[in-house]
Amino acid sequence: MKRSYIGLALGALVAVGAVLSLPSCGHDQKAVSLTITPTTSTFASPGFAPPTVNPTQQYVATATYIHPPATKDVTSQATWTIDNDVATMSSPGLFNATPPPANSPPGTAGPCGVADISASIPQGTGGSSNVVIALASVTVNNAANDLCPNGGKIGSLAVGVYGSGTVSSLPAGINNCSQTSGTCIATFDVGASVLLTASSVPVWQNCPTGVGTNTCVVTIATGGTAVGASF
Repeated sequence: MKRSYIGLALGALVAVGAVLSLPSCGHDQKAVSLTITPTTSTFASPGFAPPTVNPTQQYVATATYIHPPATKDVTSQATWTIDNDVATMSSPGLFNATPPPANSPPGTAGPCGVADISASIPQGTGGSSNVVIALASVTVNNAANDLCPNGGKIGSLAVGVYGSGTVSSLPAGINNCSQTSGTCIATFDVGASVLLTASSVPVWQNCPTGVGTNTCVVTIATGGTAVGASF
């Protein structure tokens, strides 16, 4: 009898061990980590200045699971979000930088700044409420670029008029600047080209492009720019 009991006990242990050794351990497959690639990107978009650079980018979400161990591309299963309005997600993981409005002034550089992209998936396959989240950062129309008005640099343009003429600018800012009145100082994006037009042909100072004409094109410098017009 003792041998029978021992045999039954050993059989039970073998059966339990076999169950515990199953790859899934009897549990739902569970995500333990999630990554997004690439983790950082820089974008410009159609309609932006400077020229278009990578207006779209496909992001890939990869999940690592246990019960049993596995690594899977879950791009199409993930829920994708962006934390601001500088971009849209047109399909799973496909990021699209947003161009400026159609009625923006010529030379408008569009929105600037960093957007956070996130992807999330359920932790388990059995309806678990827990989720695994991953983040990637995106710089839209790099704020370090001088032409980006919301994150770039602004420089002043000062016009000095001597005599009886006037000077105005395009884009607007300098308006009927004369020796005694008008708007003679304005701010523009650093690196922007500003066309100055005089009421008659002056002698320009600090403007080599305007010799013998009534127009002058000046590029705004970081420290500001000054131009003279003598009539």
